[in-house]
Amino acid sequence: MLNIVIFGAPGSGKGTQSEKLVARYGLQHVSTGEILRDEIEAITELGKLADSYMSKGELVPDCIVIDMLDSLIEKKKHVKGFIFDGFPRTVPQGEALSKMLSKHEEDVNAVISLEVEDEELIDRLLKRGQISGRSDDNRETIEARLKVYYRQTSPLKEFYKERGILKEIDGIGTVDDIFRTIEKEIDQLIK
Repeated sequence: MLNIVIFGAPGSGKGTQSEKLVARYGLQHVSTGEILRDEIEAITELGKLADSYMSKGELVPDCIVIDMLDSLIEKKKHVKGFIFDGFPRTVPQGEALSKMLSKHEEDVNAVISLEVEDEELIDRLLKRGQISGRSDDNRETIEARLKVYYRQTSPLKEFYKERGILKEIDGIGTVDDIFRTIEKEIDQLIK
């Protein structure tokens, strides 16, 4: 299996590049944000709980997300691999992901880190909010999410760098140019 984590601040292009990776390599896309938003929309207990955190720009507790992912991986054992989009977000989640994958005799093969400056991220997310109507894409919530990202999520870069699987990719440019850079990194892994 090919298991990839796509990593970057909110608005860095993780979802867009994930779609291209799914199409190119036949991976199962795992977006915890999408899964959680679906739960919120369906007004499930998990969705209500997740919304109480997400609406304030906070992260959903690890135990909820990890259990949800473990169940998904169990159901999808036949796939070529997974692309984890929006998870892990903390070092303990990174450790938990590796531990969970090892139960399935798997691990993370590569971490793609999309690097984008803050002002560009804010502009992208404000535009996305205008287009999609996502209520969490307003300046106040975006700035809160970026602070959470730098405080809790960016230490993952060092965690994965120490494991030798971090690939830092410039997230500025056309979608296709960025993807070609990612593709070169993944193709080297597969060889």
